[in-house]
Amino acid sequence: MAARSGRQPGTRTPRRVRDLLRRHEETRGLLVAFEGPDGSGKTTQRKLFARWLESQGHRVFVTKGGSSPLIKPLLQARRKAHALSPEELCLLQAADFRNRLEQEILPALWSGQVVIADRYLFTGLARDAARGLDLDWVLHAYAPLFWPDIVFNFTVSLDTSTSRVASARAPKFYDAGQDVTHLQDPIISYRAFASRVMREYENLAVIFRFVTIDGEQPIYEQHKRIRRLYQEARRTVWGEWNIEALTEWLEWAAAVPEVGREA
Repeated sequence: MAARSGRQPGTRTPRRVRDLLRRHEETRGLLVAFEGPDGSGKTTQRKLFARWLESQGHRVFVTKGGSSPLIKPLLQARRKAHALSPEELCLLQAADFRNRLEQEILPALWSGQVVIADRYLFTGLARDAARGLDLDWVLHAYAPLFWPDIVFNFTVSLDTSTSRVASARAPKFYDAGQDVTHLQDPIISYRAFASRVMREYENLAVIFRFVTIDGEQPIYEQHKRIRRLYQEARRTVWGEWNIEALTEWLEWAAAVPEVGREA
């Protein structure tokens, strides 16, 4: 993480950080990630879920992949020019994630908001692995990792995904994976690439214990299941799962006044 203030790193011992996190465990917000291939319906469900949370009196913050104001212009320009290798795309997407985590996600969680991520770091992991990058290398690019409290993983068939994507417009160059398939037809390329991405999501779902949502079920049935699973979910313990990422963030707590005053 980049330095953002005059505070010197290394001023908080692990014990002090854990004590601080323990005090905030009951008041901090929850992080809920919506993942899955294109056309799986996750954005529709994310919107319904956010409205429901707000109707229940929760403060909600939504973050979307590729939306960092610092990284987005560069990422868009390089994608438009088809000027990214798989490694470069991975690193830029990791930088986007890191900037949003530091500047948006963690401050919102610390203040008690429910953060909904429409594509979290798992999108990058699945797509980068589908591009042939070593998963261990990709994990190091995103490190230190920060785990959500719950990950809803939307699954659909390749035919459903392709038909939903194609119904709107032809997928863009990198979304279709044309940089690695080298196929001229974006739809044919998308099918080849999406099948790889889906396999990677299946692997990640086992490793990281995603909650599977059948994206081909009726919309309201999906929504009811998400609401029920959210209400039954147990939050992760920050001091056990996210200590490294939180320690780095808290090292620069002066950039987040409510943290700096208490830390």
